Order: sequence, then C-alpha cells, then structure tokens
Amino acid sequence: MPEEEPTVRMEFAPGDNVTIKEGPFENYEGTVDDVLPERGLVRVLVTIFGRQAPVELEYWQIAKAEE
Repeated sequence: MPEEEPTVRMEFAPGDNVTIKEGPFENYEGTVDDVLPERGLVRVLVTIFGRQAPVELEYWQIAKAEE
C-alpha cells in the first residue's frame, strides 16, 4: 500500500471563467479566485445582487465556461 495520500488533480486555475453546474448557484457564471487542492475545493467569485461574493465549491460542481 502506498504511504502517500492521493491528490486531487485540479483542472482549474485562478482567473478561469467557469459555470456552476450543481448546487444552489447552478447556472451562475463566475471567475476562479483560488484553488484549494488540499481540501478539494475551488473558490469562485460569483456576482450576486450586483456584488461579487466568494463561493467555495467542489471541483466537480463547476465546468469551464464556453467562450
């Protein structure tokens, strides 16, 4: 058995435009602010009521936005 823990491979980088595909913010678009691979999360800035709010999502809840 390997001694090291498996790491989650993140395909997102800060500045990437993404669309949220699951959860309470489904179909919102945002920008990746930070990637937290140790927690398996991606922090996305989403505009809600005219203000940007950081939302932490699991990597499978988002997809790269169509250009």
